[in-house]
Amino acid sequence: MDRQNAVPAGAERLAEAVRAGDRERVVALLADGADPDGRDGNRTAAIEHAVRAGHADVVAELLRAGADPNQQIGDYRELKPLNLALGWGYLEVARLLLVAGASTGIQSERTQELPLVVAVICPGADHRESLIDLLLEYGADLEDRSMKGMTPLEWTAGTPSLGAVRHLLTRGATPTPAAVRRARDAARWRPQHAATYAAIEQAVLRAEFLRRKRAAEQRTG
Repeated sequence: MDRQNAVPAGAERLAEAVRAGDRERVVALLADGADPDGRDGNRTAAIEHAVRAGHADVVAELLRAGADPNQQIGDYRELKPLNLALGWGYLEVARLLLVAGASTGIQSERTQELPLVVAVICPGADHRESLIDLLLEYGADLEDRSMKGMTPLEWTAGTPSLGAVRHLLTRGATPTPAAVRRARDAARWRPQHAATYAAIEQAVLRAEFLRRKRAAEQRTG
């Protein structure tokens, strides 16, 4: 192996301990000087191994030792740890990253993915509302249009996630004509979910009706 490109032995040992979820070994290696942002021979960061495996206690130790919660990870540096955690539905791991300063904005110029949208489409359906609430607690913007010009609600309206749409509306997302169009278009593309998309459309339209009604009441005093 080229000496210039050689991976420090400590980085390989740390990666092995992280993948195994061996918290005590991770703590010992970090105390001995292993770089918490070190990468193994595959150029995979220690925190990526920990997040992917859902080892919250190991993620906590890496962050405590100074690991960057906003570092680019993935085969093509297309991710950050937060979106990886959200994609797996790991609520506690996501919380640790946010506490450590993970950004709730666009995670990569390559993929242009917003954490709020990733939280909606994650496999852990039971945690979607909790993930949304967590992101909002740490400053996520319900009206952020940096993901290809659409808000999180508009993106969500194009997925068969009625519960998430209702939750975003409950939390204050603006019901827009674009969200209605997304639901209608999605119903044509995915007719097997037509009933769900019809319910999404109605949820958005009702939220807009209530918004207009409240605005009118405020004007008339």
